[in-house]
Amino acid sequence: MYWADTYISGVGAFVPRTVSVEKAVAKGWYPAEEVELHNLAGAAVAGDLPAPEMALHAAQSALKRSGRAPADVDLLLYASTWHQGPDGWPPHSYLQRHLVGGDVLATEIRQGCNGMFIALELAASYLDATPGRQAALLVAADNYGTPLMDRWRMGPGYIGGDAASALVLTKATGFARLMSVCTVTVAEAEELHRGTEPLFPPGVTVGRRMSFGARNEQFRQQVMPKGESTAALFKIQRALMEVVERALDESGIEARDLTRVAFMNYSEEIVEQRCMAVLDLPMSRSTWDHGRTIGHCGASDQVLALDRLLATGELGPGDHLLMLGTGPGVTVSSAVIKIVDTPPWS
Repeated sequence: MYWADTYISGVGAFVPRTVSVEKAVAKGWYPAEEVELHNLAGAAVAGDLPAPEMALHAAQSALKRSGRAPADVDLLLYASTWHQGPDGWPPHSYLQRHLVGGDVLATEIRQGCNGMFIALELAASYLDATPGRQAALLVAADNYGTPLMDRWRMGPGYIGGDAASALVLTKATGFARLMSVCTVTVAEAEELHRGTEPLFPPGVTVGRRMSFGARNEQFRQQVMPKGESTAALFKIQRALMEVVERALDESGIEARDLTRVAFMNYSEEIVEQRCMAVLDLPMSRSTWDHGRTIGHCGASDQVLALDRLLATGELGPGDHLLMLGTGPGVTVSSAVIKIVDTPPWS
C-alpha cells in the first residue's frame, strides 16, 4: 500500500556480542560441512538478557533519536517470534511500564519474521485514521538462547541471532519517508513451517524442541510427495516478485534505482538466488556482508540493516532502501524507504 506523508523519525538497535562460526564448530554446535556451504560468520548471542530488556534499550534509543517524548507515542506494537518471558504475560507491558506509560494502545504482533512489516502497515493506518495522532513506536526483539531452541541448527541456511530493533513512525517530517508496504500470504504453503507436527498439545508444553529445519525436511519428505504442495513453493517465489514490483511501482522507482536491499540474514546462496538475482542486482547492494555476522534476528533483520547503513553513511538523502522478507504462513512482505535527510545522530 502506498503511504503519503508517513515518515520514520527515529531508529534504534540493540545487538549483543557475537559468537563466531569457528567457535561454534569447535564446540560441536554448528556442522563443519555447512561453513563453506553457507558462508555464515557468526551469531549475536545475548546470554540471559531477556528480549523485553533488549527491546527497551532499542526503543529508548529510537525515541531519543526521534526527538520525541514518550508521551507523544499513540501506539506501541511489539513484534516477536519466540517466547519473551512468563507464559500468559504480554511483553509490551514491560515497555509501557518503563517507557511510554499505560495510556498508549499497545499489543504484540506474532507474524513471525515479517512482524515489523505488519507493524509498519498497521501503524501507518492507525496514524492516518485520526487527526492529532503523533507517533507510533514499533519494536521487535528475540533471545533464542533457550533449552527448546538450537540457534545453530534453527533452519536450512541460517542460524539464529539475538537482537532488538525499533522504529518511530510519524506523520510529521522525519529523516526517511515510508513510501510503500506490501504483504501477501501464500496460504497453500502453510504446512512448510508446521511439517507433520501435531497442533495439540503445543510442542512447548510437552518439552518438544523447535526446529524449522526438521519441519522443512518433514514437508519435503512427507507432504510434498502428495503433489499439492510443490506448486505452493513456486507460488512463494512468484509472490515475492509480485510484492517487490508492487512496492516499487507505488514508490515510483525501478529496481535499478535501489541503493541497497535488506533481505533476511540468510546464507549467501539464499540471499543471492531468492532476492538479488530476482532484482537483477549485485550482492554488493545487499546487506548480507553484515547480516552474515549476526545471524537471523527474527523480525529485526531489516531494521538492523537500516540502522547500520545510516551509521556507516551508506544511505544518504535521495537513496532508496528495499526491505524484503518472508515468514511462516507463508507471508511475503516488502517495503520501500526513501532517505530524505541525514539524521543528526548518524
